[in-house]
Amino acid sequence: MLAAILSVRSLLIAILVLMGGSGFMSTLVSLRLEQAGSSDIVIGAVATAYFAGLVLGSLRAGLVVRRVGHIRAFAAFVALLSATTLAYALFQTPLFWAGLRLFDGICVAGVFVCLESWLNDRAEPETRGGILAAYMVALYSGQALGQLLLAAVGGMPAAPFQAASILISLAIIPLCLTRSAPPLPAEPTPFSLRRFFMVSPLGVVGATVTGLMLGAFYGMAAVHVRRLGLDLAETATFMSVVILGGVALQWPLGRLSDIYDRRLVLVASFGATLVTSIGIALASGPGLLLLAMGGLWGGLSFALYPLCVAHSNDRLHASERVAASGGLVLLYSVGAALGPILGASAMSLIGSSGLFLFIALCAAGMLAFGLWRLAARDPVPSDEQQSYQILPRTTPVAALLDPNSTELDQDGMTVPSATEGRMSS
Repeated sequence: MLAAILSVRSLLIAILVLMGGSGFMSTLVSLRLEQAGSSDIVIGAVATAYFAGLVLGSLRAGLVVRRVGHIRAFAAFVALLSATTLAYALFQTPLFWAGLRLFDGICVAGVFVCLESWLNDRAEPETRGGILAAYMVALYSGQALGQLLLAAVGGMPAAPFQAASILISLAIIPLCLTRSAPPLPAEPTPFSLRRFFMVSPLGVVGATVTGLMLGAFYGMAAVHVRRLGLDLAETATFMSVVILGGVALQWPLGRLSDIYDRRLVLVASFGATLVTSIGIALASGPGLLLLAMGGLWGGLSFALYPLCVAHSNDRLHASERVAASGGLVLLYSVGAALGPILGASAMSLIGSSGLFLFIALCAAGMLAFGLWRLAARDPVPSDEQQSYQILPRTTPVAALLDPNSTELDQDGMTVPSATEGRMSS
């Protein structure tokens, strides 16, 4: 397993460095706009532009990769992302920044398409789980460490953008110098949303609502905790704790879902997220309790998407799982694009606490929907459940890394599923 991970180390280093540079931009942009006196709606709209770019990039970046190849496409996406990151320091106007965030989302989606399809090409069935885990560690570690960079260079107006651009630019080096041959361009995999909803309504609705919740969090949470009295360093620490908490609880919740009815674990996680969201909304100021609730909230909410994927996989044929999981990522991204503007609207109507009250409302809706689904359909027998996998919420290509997207041939050997190896654009 270690040899398999070392064989893709250049890809893992690239995502670690790139997320270190770009992972804190949502926090930075929201805080700068709030400091400049922009309304909650404006801040939410700028955050929404980024997630809209992710959706657009997920759909179209594959065309660029197929046209020019992985290394050239990766270099182009990273170069443009580095340039737009520096451009924030030129003009601080919401409309200009919204345009930059849109391009940021497109570029980040393009980077994910390149890296994830490359990782999938290098992964064998027996090493796929280990490579996926290493990728998740690199992605979330970079994102969490990047938040701390915000506080380290926050005293100078242009310094955070410059530091981010430097790291993003450095991410090109590992792939440009790699001796590993890039994969061949591939064709997209179609999926039927109507068929998918009929098979797994809880998975479809759950992934979309999870996008609403996490999109609202990434877009507006830093603004909320700053208004609670946290300084810049404390805000960066809070965001890092939430992300690291998200990594910490995904595995134990996933193991529980392998043992018991996965729907029960998913519905209970939405219920616990509801309670934790209300707790954060009622928090009156900084302190260890707020950090603890943030870490718990991250652990619960970050596990919701992979639980939705795992539940959907339980209901699907092996040959459908890659396309369906790719569809879930897009549904999540659409929800994430709507989340910041809806969360900001709640903050405008209720006050700063409206953000987590909106998230609590989303969780409450899913709790009710999940309880209805528990009563409406029998569970999948435990011996027929697929094993839980921690999956990134990046692009449809990430679905190719799921070890559950394999099926057995006539001799009982594990082979790629009918749709595996194709790139969803």
